[in-house]
Amino acid sequence: MSDMGVTDTPAARLQALFEGHRLTPTQRRIAHSMVRRAADVPFLSSVELAELAGVSQPSVTRFAVALGFDGYPALRRHLREVAPAEQQQAADSASYNEYQQAVEAEIANLRHLAEMLADPRPVQRAGRVLAASRPLPVLGLRAAASQAYGFAYFAAKVHPDVRLLHEGGTMIHDRIDAAVRAGASALLCFALPRHPREVLDTLGYAKEAGLSVVTVADSAFAPVAKVSDLLLPAAVGTGLAFDTACAPMLLGRVLLEAMADELPDAQARLEEFDAKAAARGLFVE
Repeated sequence: MSDMGVTDTPAARLQALFEGHRLTPTQRRIAHSMVRRAADVPFLSSVELAELAGVSQPSVTRFAVALGFDGYPALRRHLREVAPAEQQQAADSASYNEYQQAVEAEIANLRHLAEMLADPRPVQRAGRVLAASRPLPVLGLRAAASQAYGFAYFAAKVHPDVRLLHEGGTMIHDRIDAAVRAGASALLCFALPRHPREVLDTLGYAKEAGLSVVTVADSAFAPVAKVSDLLLPAAVGTGLAFDTACAPMLLGRVLLEAMADELPDAQARLEEFDAKAAARGLFVE
């Protein structure tokens, strides 16, 4: 997904720095690790960054050179030069407790998402691709299962055939085969850390089966990027013991809106559901 607006968040600046460079899988892994720890990266040594990304120290040096710097020290100097805003922000929030800091981090992720959506074309394109698929398989395993379930629940109200794939195992390929036989042309995937290998294998299988893969992931440099036709990034919060995913959830709802805009009978389906729900006394007002 291309850069869609000017932003002053650490993760956004890193992604802007990486875009336009052809990175190897190892270098994409380094980039992904840097985005996830964007506020800390300007203060990490090459050895620390290598340990964070699970690569060798020379790989970090080659990565910096691939970005156009003389070496990692030059890359780190550049990152420190554009970090004063984060340093001041950190000072301002020093009195926050860990729970407040987690909320502030999520607010920053949402601001970044809002700035990216200044260019709605990638989401609109994804909406068209998903709306045209009959049926529409929606994949999300482990940490991403709840994101997939939430999208599928609401999407079923406007899309005629949504198929949730939220449990892994040997049958998942069978379910993709069945969707393809039924006429599916695309698959939507929610992919969040830690990225299960099974998700990569499943998306690779889906592409081989002829499906266009649209993925909502935590970073444009997430491992699933190489098996996605269109990747829409939304950062997760990492300040608590378990990641928080407010931005990916909201991006999923935005994508749902874009898909509904491409379905001419979406409004009629919603009105029909509301009428039936009222007749059944389904909800308490």
